Amino acid sequence: MNTNQKIGLYIIGDEILNGHRQDKHLSKVIEILAQHQLKLSWAYYLPDDMETLVSHFKRSFASQDIVFSCGGIGSTPDDKTRQAAAQALNLPLEGHPEAIQLITERIEYMAKQGKASPNLDAQDNYHRLQMGYFPKGSDIIPNAFNRIPGFYIRHHSFVPGFPEMAWDMIQWTLTHRYPHLARSTSCTFRLDCYEIPESNLTTMLMDIEQKWPSIRTSSLPSEVKKDQPYHTELSVTGPQDVALEAFTFMKDTLEKMGARFIVLT
Repeated sequence: MNTNQKIGLYIIGDEILNGHRQDKHLSKVIEILAQHQLKLSWAYYLPDDMETLVSHFKRSFASQDIVFSCGGIGSTPDDKTRQAAAQALNLPLEGHPEAIQLITERIEYMAKQGKASPNLDAQDNYHRLQMGYFPKGSDIIPNAFNRIPGFYIRHHSFVPGFPEMAWDMIQWTLTHRYPHLARSTSCTFRLDCYEIPESNLTTMLMDIEQKWPSIRTSSLPSEVKKDQPYHTELSVTGPQDVALEAFTFMKDTLEKMGARFIVLT
């Protein structure tokens, strides 16, 4: 994972934006990434709107980012994610042989349960089979819940909006497609700096980012509370050796300023 490559998340669905459903993906994806020693860099909530989806997908496909997209890959009229991804890449939708086979097996299973017609030409089954049409060149993402797969193309993983499906599929992608990321990921060093205004710390943070371009700094002031000392949480994030060097510089600088600080674990 190079320093320019970030991890992003799209959460797609009008039902999230209009409040009919509460999003559960953001916090869970952050948790899943943390299990792999990874961090989420950005996230967007998007409507089921073709123009909006295509615009965002074009931008992220043009980047080097690793992206997870939850929602909109079904077969109802409001599911536009598959089509938008294809349009953003200027590629046709194409039936994926393995996906079609898996969906066919799902239809046969449902037919035995009396929940679907055994006729693959039936209208309902036609719509089900459309869920196996992805942008040309896509690979499938297995779905252990109901066997209807998601798809992967150009570092973008598209999974259903249902948490019971999406989260396992994201886990699978991280484990099988990006096992190397945890070994090459960055680390963070933090401290609390007491009773120094945040404005007095800005120059130091700018110096760190200028001296170590691969490092990102963060400054998070505490809430002002009665009878509690004001403090600011400072951190540096980047490749371990570089981050440690930058953090040492931060501590040395604070000592020269006469600041009191506590290193956080």
